[in-house]
Amino acid sequence: MVKQAFLVSFMVSLLLIITSPCVAIGNSPDKKPLTRSYGPGDMFKDCDDCPEMVVVPPGKFMMGAPMSEENSYKDERPLHMVTIPAKFAVGKFEVTFEEWDACVKDGGCNEYRPSDKGWGRGNRPVINVSWNDAKAYVHWLSRKTKKTYRLLSEAEWEYVARANTQTPFWWGKSISTNQANYNGNSTFNGSQGKYRKKTVPVDSFEANKFGLYNVHGNVLEWVEDCWHKNYQGAPKNGSAWTKGGDCFKRVLRGGSWNGDPEVLRSASRYWDIVDNRYFIIGFRVARTLVTQGQGR
Repeated sequence: MVKQAFLVSFMVSLLLIITSPCVAIGNSPDKKPLTRSYGPGDMFKDCDDCPEMVVVPPGKFMMGAPMSEENSYKDERPLHMVTIPAKFAVGKFEVTFEEWDACVKDGGCNEYRPSDKGWGRGNRPVINVSWNDAKAYVHWLSRKTKKTYRLLSEAEWEYVARANTQTPFWWGKSISTNQANYNGNSTFNGSQGKYRKKTVPVDSFEANKFGLYNVHGNVLEWVEDCWHKNYQGAPKNGSAWTKGGDCFKRVLRGGSWNGDPEVLRSASRYWDIVDNRYFIIGFRVARTLVTQGQGR
């Protein structure tokens, strides 16, 4: 009789377990499971067609160029301290044609297919893209991944390009065409070299100390900021400067394959209008990371 009562009780308990809503062990029903929190130096991709990202740490740096820096300009001053308050993720490479074409195939990027000038697509940097086009790409990427993808701010761009250095280039004070893709007929504390007259694959040359490739040369990279003629009143917290200035013009950084080496310096700045498409212009993406304990 006792055995029969125990069996009935066991069967009732089993039935309750089977018909109850499933709850992951270690999680309450009203909380989402935690996802991995990325740390500085970590690399990841949010999808097969997404750019590979590198996590960079928070930090401080001097933005701009001192008057003593060779071939520097007034728009790179005043030299000022900027604080990057939190880690964030940056594209390890410039966005490629392969990545852009995946966006178009998926119905994004306004279905615009830019010309590659006959140089090849694949892992060469996408070119002939405007600032508006770059914004369309990060919008598609954010929608696809449900993560916050965006363009870098100008301060973030210089921070990741310098990678804890203050020299004109992350590796030092001179440059050669063995280190970057630019017009090698011109020099900067070095000798003449190759003038390739086109882009090269995005994994060419050595990565900087944050693990990023081609922060100097290959293609100019769009950032979020409106153009300001100098740094008077610039944000000091790493945010994009989108108040004042000329927002029909947006900032470009890094220099390009047809540029003289002086415009590849970490501090060098340029601009173009938001809807201009040109074969020396591409971009790199950033991704906002949520705080520790809330996922990634």
